[in-house]
Amino acid sequence: MKNFLCIGDLMVDVMVMVESEVHATGDTQATISTSGGGAAANVATWLAHLGNQSHICARVGDDANGDFLLKDLDRYCVSHSKARATGEKSGVVVVLVDENGERTMFPDSGSNSGLSISDLPPLDQFDAVYLSGYSLINPRSRVNVTKILDLCKESKLPVLLDPGTVGALRAVPASLIHDWVSRADILLLNEEEALFIAQEFLLARAFEVLTELCPVVVVKRGSQGVSGQSRGSQIIEIPAVSSEVIDTTGAGDAFAAGFISSWFEDANLERALISGAESASIAISHVGARPPL
Repeated sequence: MKNFLCIGDLMVDVMVMVESEVHATGDTQATISTSGGGAAANVATWLAHLGNQSHICARVGDDANGDFLLKDLDRYCVSHSKARATGEKSGVVVVLVDENGERTMFPDSGSNSGLSISDLPPLDQFDAVYLSGYSLINPRSRVNVTKILDLCKESKLPVLLDPGTVGALRAVPASLIHDWVSRADILLLNEEEALFIAQEFLLARAFEVLTELCPVVVVKRGSQGVSGQSRGSQIIEIPAVSSEVIDTTGAGDAFAAGFISSWFEDANLERALISGAESASIAISHVGARPPL
């Protein structure tokens, strides 16, 4: 059994399932629920769901949401620090899901912004690290999380980086994004993010640029499946697994967990891509970003 460290955000997701066209200045019928969220925490729960050990390195406040988030991690058998950030609120994200299952997010990182090396568990117990780019994008946590990334590299731990959405990355200098990518061993991102970071219009050209920076690049393409390439090898393309689309929230996180779980068994890129696609198909078939209990 492998043991993975997931670094980044732990949030409460407020899911707003819209049942009709949104009326910007009026009322719109919706079904609203709350659940655990945050990219790094989602990956940790999916890794545990797939039979691995996982630990989340994130921060919660000393509020009711913090109580809920830690208890929720326990339900998924994800290990975590029981420390609470005194006087701070836990992170919350409002997720607006439209009739087609596509989501728009409004995040408030809360106590996650204070993440630092002091929150790390001993690194010698882990096989690899998943790092959510949101904690690097956040200017309040960037310096500390960069130090965490440096320490993981010094410890010879493989690092898998999901750089975060284009909307958030636009506020970060390209040179800094390339520096983060060059420190990763595996890059996990969607097609829009790949084209944006590579500053290319064609995915094949984006792969050329990105594999110069990172040895293994994986690009999630939604209904078009997923593509991956190891430096010096051909691009591998895998079709999406057919599934009813209810909510795409967390599909990328589920993919990451499926990929990681397979890759660290035999480092076969094609099999890892298939495993990721299978997990993503489960994620989109129900509401929320976490796996079914």
